[in-house]
Amino acid sequence: MLDYCLIHLRELVSYDTQNPPRAIGTGGIFDYLQSQLPGFRHRVTDFGAGAVSLYSVRGKPRFLINVHLDTVPATPTWTRDPFELLVTDDRAIGMGACDIKGAAAAMVAAARASDGDCAFLFSSDEEANDARCIAGFLAEPREFDAVLVAEPTKAQAVLAHRGISSVRMRFAGRAGHASGASAATDSAVHQALRWGERALNHVESLAHHRFGGLTGLRFNIGRVEGGIKANVIAPSCEVRFGFRPLPTMSTDELIETFRMLGPTLPAELEQTFFGASLPAGDTAAAETRRLAARDVAEELDLPIGNAVDFWTEAALFSAAGFTSLVYGPGDIAQAHSADEWVALDQLQQVAESYVRIIDHGRH
Repeated sequence: MLDYCLIHLRELVSYDTQNPPRAIGTGGIFDYLQSQLPGFRHRVTDFGAGAVSLYSVRGKPRFLINVHLDTVPATPTWTRDPFELLVTDDRAIGMGACDIKGAAAAMVAAARASDGDCAFLFSSDEEANDARCIAGFLAEPREFDAVLVAEPTKAQAVLAHRGISSVRMRFAGRAGHASGASAATDSAVHQALRWGERALNHVESLAHHRFGGLTGLRFNIGRVEGGIKANVIAPSCEVRFGFRPLPTMSTDELIETFRMLGPTLPAELEQTFFGASLPAGDTAAAETRRLAARDVAEELDLPIGNAVDFWTEAALFSAAGFTSLVYGPGDIAQAHSADEWVALDQLQQVAESYVRIIDHGRH
């Protein structure tokens, strides 16, 4: 299994699927995958702007396995050609080997090792803030007992993860000479700083909230920009912040709370990116869905790992009503890094698990 995984991984890594620029067409890597999955029904869909998906089905499977083929851009700190796979005694090194072409290679190897029913969804837009493939796929009615989304989880089934939200907020002040007493309240920068202190205090107050091994709200003020110079009251200040809520936390309610923290209301507020938590729903629904995912993992003999802080598209399937979990080779610590790699033992373990899932997946 490992030898076949590496043959396919070498080919998949050789395709440049960096996102951005997401200059990904309907041929190339998608032609290769179709050629390696004979006997499947294939459907390629172009959602525009380099967002392409391949839906490959054999038989009438119970489970869907999803993997994204796009990667982040290669950093200049790579020590070798990122699009040429290097295999050592314990790892395979190459662009996307960890996140997450290793899983795609394992899927192909498993499908060729078994004649069971299976369904694969390959997508190419996960690494951008303009994901279209999963939404387009879910626009049509589908029937699966569960969806397994491939991401680096150390070959363990992950049943829960945080959501993600990015927000742009602008405070409006009144320009004037800084010698005036009004600077304390008229400065948009002062408003932003006071808001920031209250926001951090609010986040600390949520430290006791927990779900599935995750605790509290992850929060970061990433950028504060405004003002003109030291002796001018700042007329405008923009704040960029992000947070990662637990399952069961309402993103809309959190954003409204942040907006109202004051002491001055922002002039503008825009959510620039949103991803739901896994599992989706309120406390009761999320726990029910988590337990259903646990039952699937146990049925498929997948080791169950801890909940994680990073976001995945499994949340999109969960929000659409599917029992969803995350499972794949690799460690998130290697994802998006120079000389990224996937452990060979995990690659083989996941490929063998995929064979078991395919053999187990007939209706």
